[in-house]
Amino acid sequence: MTTRTRPDWATLPNAITVVRLLLLVPVCRMLVVDGPDTLSVVLLLVWACTDWIDGLLARALDQRSRTGEILDPIADRIGLVGIVASLALAGLLPWTALVIVLVVDVAATALAGGAAMGGRLHVSPLGKLRTFILMTSVFLLAAAGAWAPSLIPGVLALLWAGVLLHVGAGLHYIVSARTGRRREGLSADRPDAGAPEPEGPPSSPGPGRAGR
Repeated sequence: MTTRTRPDWATLPNAITVVRLLLLVPVCRMLVVDGPDTLSVVLLLVWACTDWIDGLLARALDQRSRTGEILDPIADRIGLVGIVASLALAGLLPWTALVIVLVVDVAATALAGGAAMGGRLHVSPLGKLRTFILMTSVFLLAAAGAWAPSLIPGVLALLWAGVLLHVGAGLHYIVSARTGRRREGLSADRPDAGAPEPEGPPSSPGPGRAGR
């Protein structure tokens, strides 16, 4: 009886990541059309929690996958840009923050996307902190807009801290990708250190030494 191998993409964590992408559509629509309210804030919280849940399940169920490593950051980037754009359209967030986030994402995708897709670049601690701060701040901003408008200035300060971390994380990924390519180029130009040296012609016995 043959054992069927599970496809790399067919995991519960990846399914949750896809749900996070699909949930983005109604959340963004409600934020833009109706403004922050109780339902949109609750759905936004569910959306943000899925980023923590899929990683937790991947470790608990031993379902880490290459597909998940690629899909999860993409879902994070699309989600954050969508939520930030929705909050900007709702008048709760300055457009400058959205522009900075977009510019950094485009630059990182263009200059480090190949290394990430090839498995040579992984999520850094700075990138994880950046994502946590940004997700927390956009949720708190929506909650403040719905329930406590007086707290919006304080939440915006946290958001700007996340934007600065976003710039730092983007620069880190770009530098890491370029350094990795430079090292690969040097390795390709350097001869294999472990290869045996070519042997020369056999030497004849020296004076006073008889061949055996």
